[in-house]
Amino acid sequence: MTVLEEAYTLSNGIEIPRLGLGTWFIDDDRAADAVRAAVQIGYRNIDTAQAYGNERGVGEGVRTSGAPREDLFVSTKLAAEIKDYDQAVAAIDGSLEKLGLDYVDLMLIHSPQPWDDFRGGDYAQGNREAWRALEDAHQAGKIRSIGVSNFQQHDLENILEGSTVAPHVNQLLVHAGNTPAELLAYCESQQILVEAYSPIAHGAILKNAEVQSLAEKYGVTVPQLCIRYTLQLGTVSLPKTANPDHMRSNAEVDFEISVADMDALRDLRDVDYGDHSAFPVYSGK
Repeated sequence: MTVLEEAYTLSNGIEIPRLGLGTWFIDDDRAADAVRAAVQIGYRNIDTAQAYGNERGVGEGVRTSGAPREDLFVSTKLAAEIKDYDQAVAAIDGSLEKLGLDYVDLMLIHSPQPWDDFRGGDYAQGNREAWRALEDAHQAGKIRSIGVSNFQQHDLENILEGSTVAPHVNQLLVHAGNTPAELLAYCESQQILVEAYSPIAHGAILKNAEVQSLAEKYGVTVPQLCIRYTLQLGTVSLPKTANPDHMRSNAEVDFEISVADMDALRDLRDVDYGDHSAFPVYSGK
């Protein structure tokens, strides 16, 4: 069995493939081709978001991939700025319409704060409102699983206190050099599966000499090592690429990182994100 055939089981019993395709920065007019290529290679987990501006293309790729819809796990995210029940309800329906799908397998609140106030003000009530809309859509069968993204422990506790459905997933920035160990442990304690986005640190990790040396030790590429690292942490790994060669390479991770080397990767710090430091999630806020 390859990693593309392996899955975790969410707390509601639904299976989610361990390796997925991230589509951040894939233009809408290129997204369908990328999704079709990924499905042909064997990917069954496709991740998008309202903020990516490519739901239309991703949905087209899903519908024309040749794979039965029930074999694919499709995720999207509610825009971070939506902290209101009625707006959230409309946006959920808007995503389904853009994707051209009857349901999505997972929908997340993209961030606990709007991006222009990331890690800033108090949006606890707004997040509860958005969560209630996700719960209702889940109850109605429009969304099979619901979750959050970029949520810290106190953000999760706010949802858990007033929810009828606990989050199934928390999608986080996780990679060698950025391993939020306490948050990962908390999510595990609450049966919240963590998805790791940007497992290759938006490419910033490629120049790290320590990581390069470890990759050479295992006879793999730096991206392969980084993806394997996130898988061994027990997360879903979501490397993003529109390049079919990279998709194939990213799935060739059938090796085991030793405990000592996992510890070394976990202890890495100070990754320079370069141009991407302008994005809130990479800015260190």
